[in-house]
Amino acid sequence: MKKVFLFLAAAMGPFFSLSAQENNSDSLKIVRLQEVEVVSFRAGDATPVAYSNMNKQQIEAYNAGQDIPFLMTLTPSVVATSDAGTGIGYTGFRVRGTDANRINVTVNGVPLNDSESQGVFWVNMPDFASSLQDLQVQRGVGTSTNGAGAFGASINMKTEKISQQAYSEWNAGYGSFHTAKATLKVGSGVLGKHFAFDTRLSSITSDGFIDRAAVNLKSYWAQGAYFAGNTFIKLLTFGGSEKTYHAWDGVPQEELDNGNRTCNPSGYMGDDEKGNPLYYKDQTDNYSQTHYQLSLLQQLHPDIYLNLALHYTRGDGYYEEYKTERKLQEYGLQAFVDENGHSITKNDLVRQKHLANDFYGGIFSLDYQKDQWNVSLGGGANAYNGNHFGLVKWTKNYASDLSFAPNHEYYRSTGEKTDANLYWKAQYQLSAKLNFYGDLQFRFIDYTIQGENDTWDKINNAMQPLNVNEQFRFFNPKAGAFYQIDAQNHLYASLAVAHREPNRNNYTDANFNEVPKPERLLDYELGYQFRNRRFAAGLNLYYMRYKDQLVLTGRVNDIGEPLTSNVPDSYRTGMEWTAAAQIASWLDWSGNVTWSENKILRFTEYVEDWETGNFEAEYLGTTPIAYAPNIIAGSLLTAHYRDFSIGLHSHYVSKQYMDNSGSESRKIDAYFVNNLRGTYTFHPQGLKSLELACSVNNLFNEKQESNGYVWYTWYEGSDANRKRGNDLRYFPQAGTHVLVHLTAKF
Repeated sequence: MKKVFLFLAAAMGPFFSLSAQENNSDSLKIVRLQEVEVVSFRAGDATPVAYSNMNKQQIEAYNAGQDIPFLMTLTPSVVATSDAGTGIGYTGFRVRGTDANRINVTVNGVPLNDSESQGVFWVNMPDFASSLQDLQVQRGVGTSTNGAGAFGASINMKTEKISQQAYSEWNAGYGSFHTAKATLKVGSGVLGKHFAFDTRLSSITSDGFIDRAAVNLKSYWAQGAYFAGNTFIKLLTFGGSEKTYHAWDGVPQEELDNGNRTCNPSGYMGDDEKGNPLYYKDQTDNYSQTHYQLSLLQQLHPDIYLNLALHYTRGDGYYEEYKTERKLQEYGLQAFVDENGHSITKNDLVRQKHLANDFYGGIFSLDYQKDQWNVSLGGGANAYNGNHFGLVKWTKNYASDLSFAPNHEYYRSTGEKTDANLYWKAQYQLSAKLNFYGDLQFRFIDYTIQGENDTWDKINNAMQPLNVNEQFRFFNPKAGAFYQIDAQNHLYASLAVAHREPNRNNYTDANFNEVPKPERLLDYELGYQFRNRRFAAGLNLYYMRYKDQLVLTGRVNDIGEPLTSNVPDSYRTGMEWTAAAQIASWLDWSGNVTWSENKILRFTEYVEDWETGNFEAEYLGTTPIAYAPNIIAGSLLTAHYRDFSIGLHSHYVSKQYMDNSGSESRKIDAYFVNNLRGTYTFHPQGLKSLELACSVNNLFNEKQESNGYVWYTWYEGSDANRKRGNDLRYFPQAGTHVLVHLTAKF
């Protein structure tokens, strides 16, 4: 029996693995469950890939309401950013300079990436960290997984395990910018030897650092489980709703130069009679998203285990905005004559852009482990249906005789996507020291977009037509070896191939006559690790060579989504160094440094000449890839004494270019930020614990911008006085800000 349980702990696939112990007490059979590693998607000790794990204790220690991208800055090669400047609301991240819509994210093995944008909108799942058991970040291609192509990293999150004992937990916090967080968690423990239930409710509100960048976030998480003999069934649901004021336009450079770091141009309606700017109060993003997962873990044979899961996600919402001086024709509205006899072809209006989508499917894995073999056969099939449409809610001084009706629809399109994959993975232990790894994945994608885009086609005087019908067939092989030199030293090496299809924006926001192509990556990894009782260190070297990489261009669309474009030949190479030490019984330190070089070969830049209206081509040769800092470094120093602990997290990011020209005039400056967190745990009678925590973010009040973009760049003037103009926007982050919170566990 013990052998069976140890196997479950080592080999269970994409959702849950369990170990069980049987104790006879009053002739009752008590089953105790414990979550273990997710083998089918996760890297283990002998897997030849670069990865980092964050366990529940680490997540809890630094979960102060900020989104998961900011928690991941504790791991190597990660840069996080926030529109509102506080890590709450719209947040994003990059790994090894790769943008988030090219990073695979799963929850219990179920794909989380949006099928069309291929990104994850963390604002739709606030406080999700409070329901995590652990997470793993695999850098590079990593091991095969479900969903979007892993092109820079993959992130696998595992939700909380079933608790064998009943519990309840209450957390409340308050801090700078009127940030308030409240979380309630309740668990039943094991009921009737076969059932258990857990739930969480959360609320986060904040005014944000940026003007009017307020958020109102609500979320829930719940699970129920049944277990008997060799069967484990779990039903899981989680969801969130958000109302977020737009801050995705960024702060114009001239405002930053004038010391106005909180300026938010979103929602501008013009000036009042005294010259004061007016802003639209409902310039907000409103969205809700609900997820369901039903999974089965079944032992078929002492050496064979089956995981099955069905999933469904529903998303529905819109963003609303005030637009000034818009051409009525572009919204399917007629020009009119005002009371003064003037012909009005442009007008102020309020519009909404809606998205309603359904995502559903199933995944499986069949896992075998015996003697020297550890083998998984798995895959999944998923379908997505998305409806995009726009409404005009209101127009200024619009003539009543034109019969304008609110909710006038001016565009509509649909996106449909099926995504299926099948993989086979095997690890073979050739000897006590040498382990070989092989991984083959086949991926099949069908994608169609039909209807009208939200962009006006000036040539044809109509909304841009959409007629995309693409099929992609990808083969992604991976191989590697792991060598245990001795008990303290080991080496690994791997080679992986990955492919990825373009996302929706690559089709809808492409430049004139630009046809997006799928991209291919060859990822070479070589690593060494050392570990003893008091010290651990690792060095990972990587070389990632791309064909037709979809690199960030520095431009964004009208809702702040970053745009990408193919470049034929490019690479990312670097080394990631990690270390951890127990300096004393009361003092621990860990750190990481990434040095990288990220280049486009034979790059040509196209810039508009305002004198001629033409785009001029300039060959620049080898240039740095946008948003790819050469150095990313982190440090965590933690001191603890009895019930008190304090930790200092430091994070350094070198300069980043905001386009692919390598111009010093279009860059984000380097920054170095320190965050301090202290906790003290009380043990009052009647409670398991009462923890008081205080987080001081940006301890030394560093003035930093974590992100930015080039709204437009151009040439103007004659040859003698010719100069380059830049309209740049930045995302400043908050100075020193504090959050105090109290956690009571019952």
